[in-house]
Amino acid sequence: MPEPLSAATMLDACDHGRSLDRARFEPLENLADAEALQTSISIARLARGERQVGYKIGFTNRSIWPLYGVFHPIWAPVWDTTLIRAGAAPVALDAARFAEPRIEPEIVVGLRAAPAADTPQAVLDAADWIAHGLEIVHSPFPGWRFTAAEAFAAQGLHGALVLGPQLPVASLGLPAGQTLARLAGIEVELLCDGRVVERGRGANVLDGPMHAIAHLSRELRRRGRSIEPGSLISTGTLTDARPIVPGQRWETRLHGVDLPGLALDIR
Repeated sequence: MPEPLSAATMLDACDHGRSLDRARFEPLENLADAEALQTSISIARLARGERQVGYKIGFTNRSIWPLYGVFHPIWAPVWDTTLIRAGAAPVALDAARFAEPRIEPEIVVGLRAAPAADTPQAVLDAADWIAHGLEIVHSPFPGWRFTAAEAFAAQGLHGALVLGPQLPVASLGLPAGQTLARLAGIEVELLCDGRVVERGRGANVLDGPMHAIAHLSRELRRRGRSIEPGSLISTGTLTDARPIVPGQRWETRLHGVDLPGLALDIR
């Protein structure tokens, strides 16, 4: 008989880049059960000394919902152990650490305070900096076939976040409405071995990065929580997630904001 998924099983699979045997486990359909599993995983990670540094929001790009059969955003913690700060040289990443890994170009926002309201304007008022990031997502469910609840329970499919240089929001020097429009208008090119394979823009993530965070703030508030001051928020992929394999070099180019692209060598 199939058994229920446990937090220990899920954490072990994600820790070691292992795929789960679908025949062994019952499908997970209930979002409340998935949230409980994710909370149990977070407790286990805290107990072994990891520190939460923020959140990732997943499935904010509505254009990819039909590809994965997930039709609403999910979220999960980002940890000090999964955060990689990029320098001048390309970041080297071992693909074997992850289960069927994929790459996602994102806009990351650092908050100096919890938003006072669940609106893009309030999020912008609470924002300290923006940065470009590359999230490595992975799926312990073979073939990237999962329910929304399973994706939530699997720590939002979060594997790692490569974070680029930070740009103070104040340096944009624009009124709030223009700043929100500028962030929505950011364009990104995702390149593999020098060839452009995806293009996206800031508006793809629930109409803009601050809009995505407003959604997260609203969902946490419904649960009696708020975003912790000092958190970084990875706001969701601007393109579809692309599979990565050893030997590739992935790069990004951004337009519309003064943020450098990132380079990642897969080993």
